[in-house]
Amino acid sequence: MNVLVTGGGGFLGSYVVERLRADGDEPFVARKRDYDLTRWDDAERLFADARPDLVIHLAAEVGGIGANRDNPGRYRFANLMMGAHVLEQARLNGTGKVVTLGTICEYPKYTPVPFHEDDLWNGYPEETNAPYGIAKKSILVGAQTYREQYGLNAIHLLPVNLYGPRDNFDLETSHVIPALIRKMVEAQERGEPEIVLWGDGSPTREFLYVEDCAEGIVVAAQRYDGREPVNLGTHNEISIRDLAELIADLTGFTGEIRWDRTKPNGQPRRSLDTSRAEQLLGFRARTSFREGLQRTIEWYRAAAPAYAAR
Repeated sequence: MNVLVTGGGGFLGSYVVERLRADGDEPFVARKRDYDLTRWDDAERLFADARPDLVIHLAAEVGGIGANRDNPGRYRFANLMMGAHVLEQARLNGTGKVVTLGTICEYPKYTPVPFHEDDLWNGYPEETNAPYGIAKKSILVGAQTYREQYGLNAIHLLPVNLYGPRDNFDLETSHVIPALIRKMVEAQERGEPEIVLWGDGSPTREFLYVEDCAEGIVVAAQRYDGREPVNLGTHNEISIRDLAELIADLTGFTGEIRWDRTKPNGQPRRSLDTSRAEQLLGFRARTSFREGLQRTIEWYRAAAPAYAAR
């Protein structure tokens, strides 16, 4: 079987590729430098080159609260067009199956916790990342309508925030865990007495270790053929304040953590109901949060000189 992984050179994509190779597959890895999937011609050329039986569509443009606030138009356009082009090319080329990856940002701002897939349409997403979330939600609609009209076997997965080694630690575009790790490690090395974090620390988040997410994606590609979206997560919720204190403990940072309440908090709470993934996929995350954070911190300490050089 020919497997195409868009975004296969990225953070999550690299782990999905490794997981596929462990099963004996050698996927076709599509990177942005070779194929800009926001362009129709590039998407057409990619499918001609890869001739996929299975597509795992992971390519995305994404960042933390600050990056979403600075790039709402770009994030909407890029993610919308990439998803539309992949689905249409899959239809035109007779691709057997497409796995599309959504985001927890698709959920309404005030979704009852834990988030269940049936609540996906019961409100507007949190404002700071709504354009990104709505673009991703449109891919779900595309997958469902292509299934209905053309018989395309397209499924949609909704992972929570990911973390792990090889994550993006650029403070301009990173998510909260890599940002906290980098700030604390650098402050510790420089002997700085404090770090400043956005908001007040009250929002809660759920995090999924990247290798566990890759496992869930591959299992879904193998076992799930339904139209309904499926959450991928751990069902464990932690406040940003408690997260900061945990990372401070693991990195050895002993300075003050100061909260800048003039900056946005983002969505008040995020935690997923993962019962559908357990029932339909037999999937349950295996990596404990503390263990995953320790691995991520160790990786960043080894990679820190490269980030400092930038």
